[in-house]
Amino acid sequence: MQPIIHLEHINDILKLLPQLKARHPLVAVVDFGVYKEQLNSGMRLSLGFYAVMFKNHCVNRVRYGQQTFDFQDGSLMCIAPRQVITLDDPSEVPSDIAGWGLFFHPDLIRSSGLGKEIKDYSYFSYESKEALHLSDKEKSILGDIVQKIDAELSENIDKHSLTLLVSNIALLLNYCSRYYDRQFITRKHMNKGVVAQVEEILSDYFRSTDPSRSGLPSVKYLADKVHFSPNYLSDLLKKETGMNTQEVIHRHLIEAAKTMLKNSDQTVGELAFSLGFEYPQYFSRLFKQKTGMTPLEYRNLN
Repeated sequence: MQPIIHLEHINDILKLLPQLKARHPLVAVVDFGVYKEQLNSGMRLSLGFYAVMFKNHCVNRVRYGQQTFDFQDGSLMCIAPRQVITLDDPSEVPSDIAGWGLFFHPDLIRSSGLGKEIKDYSYFSYESKEALHLSDKEKSILGDIVQKIDAELSENIDKHSLTLLVSNIALLLNYCSRYYDRQFITRKHMNKGVVAQVEEILSDYFRSTDPSRSGLPSVKYLADKVHFSPNYLSDLLKKETGMNTQEVIHRHLIEAAKTMLKNSDQTVGELAFSLGFEYPQYFSRLFKQKTGMTPLEYRNLN
């Protein structure tokens, strides 16, 4: 396995694409149709900045997270700083490579409203198989915004430059949020299968002895079980059920606790341990938060 090459600054992209002209130290736009050379197979990259990449075709396939993704169907992928991507050999080299990449450093947005809100764009932590598949109209809208950013980079830097760059990047990300919401809707049939799978996994977990041995199921545990990234699964469940992954876990936990309170003689402490809590007071606090009653009040009421 090749060592990871870390690109900390925007200008470090020049190490991979020396023909690229550096126009701004904190943001760059790359036309993938111009840079058609294939990068070294197996190259592993870590970025110190955000990347938003769209390609209809790609010389290199990209492995990000646990999956390989080749961009062949015109999709967009967003990568947060410190994530590792791996470039693999393609099965064939297309002749009509097209697309763009927008790269911006956290320092560009740090003192702006976008800097405070960037963590709300959860798709930056999705895996490659969860990339955004765009319609022709959506491709055109995002492409127009990137062209505006590219045009701004060609202007002389003045007091308006930062505001215009950041506002256009925010506009691009907000459109991506809209299109991801659309994708959750268009994949609704498939998503319902995922919801059913999650429900079954949690039901089986709380009916078993796993909680007492392994503790409460985590969001990552559940995401791994259904082969999604934690953020993608949480967003999917929110769209389908109105609850994120943690809330769905808590719902199953509370239902299991109610059944045990009604049908067993265990003390609240014993019951808490059997449900995976290390400290009973945490269980009691969560139960009251979710039901408005303490475990003993619920038991006595029933």
